[in-house]
Amino acid sequence: MLIKTRHFGEVDIADDRILTFDNGILGFEDHKQYTLLYDSSEGERPPVSWLQCCDIPELAIPVISPLGIAEDYNPDVEDELLKPLGELTDENIVLLTTLTVPADVKKMSINLRAPIIINSDNRKGAQIIVENQDFPIKYEIYDILQAKKEGRA
Repeated sequence: MLIKTRHFGEVDIADDRILTFDNGILGFEDHKQYTLLYDSSEGERPPVSWLQCCDIPELAIPVISPLGIAEDYNPDVEDELLKPLGELTDENIVLLTTLTVPADVKKMSINLRAPIIINSDNRKGAQIIVENQDFPIKYEIYDILQAKKEGRA
């Protein structure tokens, strides 16, 4: 499938790289198909990827795994909300959070309240609002990333 993207121009995406979000994502419920893109010019996958909508080039959301940032992140999710994704295992679950990078990069944050959960076996995904009220919508990560980069974390 040839798609136009916000950051990478036209990209030919294999069918097995298309993710289906039956309920869309928050704010974009009518758009169901996405793919994960990243700049691989460095030779290895960078921590930040783009959740790129397949039918709207401008709809590309930066995402990152929260597990290397908030090590104690273990959201409570209602089982009923996960059923459409099929059987999730440690091997097939992909957990991502949306990343916001404002003009002041030191205010960069991830949304721990509404993670994106993907079953890599069947390529079904969902953005879920977690039950844990103690997970913030804006969890600032700049200092955490700097500490990791400098080997302090």
